[in-house]
Amino acid sequence: MRIILASGGPCRNPGRCAFEDWAHLPVGEYDREMGETEILAVDDPGAGLEARRTRVPDYPIHLGPATHLAEERTRLHGLSWEHFDARMLGSTVGAVLTGIDLAGALPEPAIREIQAALDSYKVVFFRDQDMTAEQHLGFARRFGELEVHPFIPSKEKQPDLVRFAKGPDTGGYENQWHHDVTWREQPSRSTILRAVEVPAVGGDTLFADMCAAYDGLPEDLRVEVEGLTAIHSFERAFGRQVPPERMEEARALYPEISHPVVCTHERTGRRYLYVNRIFVDRIAGRTRVESLDLLDRLARQADYPEYQCRFKWEPGSVAFWDNRAVQHYANSDYWPDVRVMERASIVGERPAA
Repeated sequence: MRIILASGGPCRNPGRCAFEDWAHLPVGEYDREMGETEILAVDDPGAGLEARRTRVPDYPIHLGPATHLAEERTRLHGLSWEHFDARMLGSTVGAVLTGIDLAGALPEPAIREIQAALDSYKVVFFRDQDMTAEQHLGFARRFGELEVHPFIPSKEKQPDLVRFAKGPDTGGYENQWHHDVTWREQPSRSTILRAVEVPAVGGDTLFADMCAAYDGLPEDLRVEVEGLTAIHSFERAFGRQVPPERMEEARALYPEISHPVVCTHERTGRRYLYVNRIFVDRIAGRTRVESLDLLDRLARQADYPEYQCRFKWEPGSVAFWDNRAVQHYANSDYWPDVRVMERASIVGERPAA
C-alpha cells in the first residue's frame, strides 16, 4: 500500500509500534506492506494548533480547548470544608455535598458554609435527605425571604412551595436553558429543588455555568453585548396561564422588565450572561426580529458541555442553585412516567451590570 506522511510535529506516542520505524521519515510517499489502511498522518489532529477556541466555518459555534476554565477549575478542586465534603461534578460547576443533614437544626456556621459553597460551585447537590415539605421550607428560609410564583401551582396551604407534578397527562416543558423568573424586577437569587417522586430512568437536570459562558465569549461578541439590556416578559412562557379577562391586570402587576445582558454577581463579583429564550422578548431599542440573531448566539453559550454538569435525581435528592450564576435545563425524556418535584426560591436583588 502507499503511505502518505503529512507534515506535523514529532510523534507524541512512540509506543505505537506500527509507526515507530517510519515516524522519523520526511514528508513524502512510501510503499509498504501494511494491510489496506492508508495512514495520512503521524500525530494527533490537534498537534501544533494554538490552544484556543475557534469558530467552526459556516456555523455559529466554536470548538477547541476551553482553556479559560483552568484557573477556576484548579481553585475549586482545592477547596475544603468543615461541615461537609464536596465532590465536583463539572469542570467549574456543580458539587455533591455529603455528611450533612438538611432536615436537622443546622448551626449558623454550617449555613454560612453552604452559602459559601454555593457561591463557589454555583449549584450544590445533596443525596438521601429525608425531608418533609415543612423542613424543606425551613431550610430555605435560612437563606432569605421566599417568593410566591403567580403562574405555577403551589403545594396546598404552602404558597411559597411550588410543585411540579408530571405524568401521562402533564408533560415536562422546562427543557430549555433558562434562569428562573427573569420577568420579575427582582428575580429569585437562588432555588432549592427537592425530589419527591422520580422516574427510574430519565428526568435529569443539567446546569450551565454562565460565568464561564461569559468568560468564553469571542472578543467581538463580548464587545457587541457590552452595555446592552434585554426586555423580559412572563407572557412568552405563562401567557396561556392567565385568563383573557385578567391579562391586563397581570401585565400591570408584572410589566415587561429590563435587565442587563451581562450582569455582575453581587457576592462574587464575577460577570455572567443573563439572557434566555424562554423569557427574553428582545434587546432594548430593537424589534424582536432585529434581536433574534444576537439572542440566539448568546443563548447558544449554555449549550457547551464544557460549561455544564448533569444531576441524576433519586428520591431524597436536593439541588440548591444560584439562579444568576447558572441556567438549568430539565430533561423531558421520561414521559409517561411520573416526576414530582417541589421548589422553594429565595427572593433576590435586581440584577446589575
